[in-house]
Amino acid sequence: MEEADQDGRLLAQVARGDESAFAELYDRWASRLFALVLQIVVDRAQSEEVLQDVFWQVWTTAASYEAERGSARAWLVTLARRRAIDRVRSSQAARDREARHHGDYPDFDSTLDAIEERLEGERVRRALDRVGEPHASTIKLAYFTGLTHAQIAERMRVPLGTVKSRIRDGIDKLRAEMGVTR
Repeated sequence: MEEADQDGRLLAQVARGDESAFAELYDRWASRLFALVLQIVVDRAQSEEVLQDVFWQVWTTAASYEAERGSARAWLVTLARRRAIDRVRSSQAARDREARHHGDYPDFDSTLDAIEERLEGERVRRALDRVGEPHASTIKLAYFTGLTHAQIAERMRVPLGTVKSRIRDGIDKLRAEMGVTR
């Protein structure tokens, strides 16, 4: 069965309350939707919350999916994208309210924290670039896209053990580059 047909079939079963179909749909789509949400929201914890909201919406509104209007993939991606954008807007609105409440000056501690976080992120990115391939790309897939080790192995067309070794060895190299001891 073609993947698109299978997703549509699973959504129809979810609409009838089939928990195993929901679990299968979740397994098929969670990591892809998480990666999409993470690109929009950026914050990992908020992205996890958004993904949970997306799948709750799938569970409660699967009956509203109409195959004639588009693929199941398009429906799922649209739900995730809209939820992620809503979260970003909501977070921005909360920050705007907070700024109005506390005047036009940002809190010194939060500004300092943001600067430190950005500098540390840059430091990690530079160190990761020095780690080199194939370790750097494997680590990026593991930590920044939400893919499982098995999905990384499939994407990179290498054995699962190779992915695990590259991540472990890459993390060791990254620690050395950053001067971090265990």
